[in-house]
Amino acid sequence: MSPYDWQEIIGVIGVFTLVTSVVLVSIWQFAATWRAKASLAREKEYRTIADRAVLFQEGTERQLAELGGRLAEMQSRLRSVEGILKEVE
Repeated sequence: MSPYDWQEIIGVIGVFTLVTSVVLVSIWQFAATWRAKASLAREKEYRTIADRAVLFQEGTERQLAELGGRLAEMQSRLRSVEGILKEVE
């Protein structure tokens, strides 16, 4: 066995370790990028849902205010009818 055989073995192990490290880091970064894109897409969906919920809440608030006004008007009419009925008695 020549003294260069050990150097070649160590060199092959070093190159193998380097290639393995580069491949693992590349896969890790690809997975991290994929997770980040998925997270952004999910956040966009949540934002869309939240915006729709706000619109529906505003619509419900307007309808509730309108119904409150109608109820107040009906109460005033009922009071006037009650007053008329008391006068008739």
